[in-house]
Amino acid sequence: MADSAFDRIADLSLRIDRETRTRLERDTSSGFTRASTVFELHGAGATGRGEDVTYDATDHDALADAPSLVPAGEYTFADFSAALDDATLFPTPPERESSRHYRRWAVESAALDLALKQAGTTLGAVLGRSYDPVRFVVSTRLGDPPTADRVETLLERDPGLEFKLDPTSDWDDDLVDALAATDAVRILDLKGYYEGTDVDQSADPALYDRVLSAFPDAVVEDPAVTADTEALLAAERDRLSWDAPVTDVASVEALPFEPRWLNVKPSRFGTVESLFATLDYCREREIRLYGGGQFELGVGRTQIQALASLFYPDGPNDVAPGGYNDPDLPPELPSSPLDAAAVRPGFGV
Repeated sequence: MADSAFDRIADLSLRIDRETRTRLERDTSSGFTRASTVFELHGAGATGRGEDVTYDATDHDALADAPSLVPAGEYTFADFSAALDDATLFPTPPERESSRHYRRWAVESAALDLALKQAGTTLGAVLGRSYDPVRFVVSTRLGDPPTADRVETLLERDPGLEFKLDPTSDWDDDLVDALAATDAVRILDLKGYYEGTDVDQSADPALYDRVLSAFPDAVVEDPAVTADTEALLAAERDRLSWDAPVTDVASVEALPFEPRWLNVKPSRFGTVESLFATLDYCREREIRLYGGGQFELGVGRTQIQALASLFYPDGPNDVAPGGYNDPDLPPELPSSPLDAAAVRPGFGV
C-alpha cells in the first residue's frame, strides 16, 4: 500500500540515550494480581513509555537486575523496529512464547511515544486522523459461582454502561435471563482459543445455543469451531468475532470463517508495523473493529484508548478505565464515551 499507516510513521526520527523500567502491580476483580513493566526510553530531553503486559510475574521478576535491553542510538522508527529483530528482550526465556510479542510491543510503543514527543507531535496528526470520543464496554468476571451482582451494581451506578462477559458452562438459565434482561451485554467472549489458563472454556454446544438465543444482538467472540458447534456458528457468522488467534494479517486470513468483526489487542501483534498492516487490511475489507485490553496498569491503557479513538471509536471497545477492574469499585468512574480531547505530543490520550 503506497500510503499505509505504517509508512506515515516509518521515517520519524528517534534518538535513544538510555532505558529505565518501572514495575507495576495491582489486584483485579478477576481474582488475580496483575503485574506489568513499563519500559521508559530517554533521549533528547524526552521520555517515551510502553507497557509490557506479559502475564507471568516471573518474567517481570527477571527484569529486576537485568541490564539495558534496548539498543541505544539514532534511528528512524522503522530502522529501530528492524534493530529489535536481533535484540534479546528477555534475560531468561519467557514462560510462554506469546510474551515475546507483549514485550516487543512495549518497547516499540515506548519508541513510538518517544519519537512523537521528540517531533513535538501526536500520532493522530502524523496519521491524518482525528481523536474521537471512545465508546467502551466493561469487561468483568461474575464470580464463583457466577451471579449478575457485579453487573447490576455497576448499572445502578451508571445505567448507560455496556458489558463484555465471558460465558461459562455453569451459566444457568436464571443467570442468563437476568443478564439478558439488562439489555446491556454487547460482547460474549467464549474463549475457545485459550489452553492451559484459568479462563479456558471448552466448546460447549449447549452453552453456545443458550447464549446465542438469549443475546441475539451481541457480538460473539472466539467461539471454538468444532464438529459439534460449526453448524450452529455458521448461522451466526455476521456477529462472530476473533481475538486470541489474531496476531497479523496472515492469522486473520487463516480464521475458520471470513471475519465480520475483530478484537484488536495491540500487544498481540508485537510490532507496530504488523498492527498497522492489519488495520489497513481490515479497512479495505470493511471488517468492523473494536479494541481490547489486557489489564494494563499504566500507559498501556491510554495507548489502547488512543488507538480506539483514532481507528474504531464507535466499536464496543474493551478499553474501560482501569478502575473498572478493581475488586472494590472506586467512588467515581468515567462514563462512556471517553473524551479524547486532551491530547499531548506522544502516543496516548
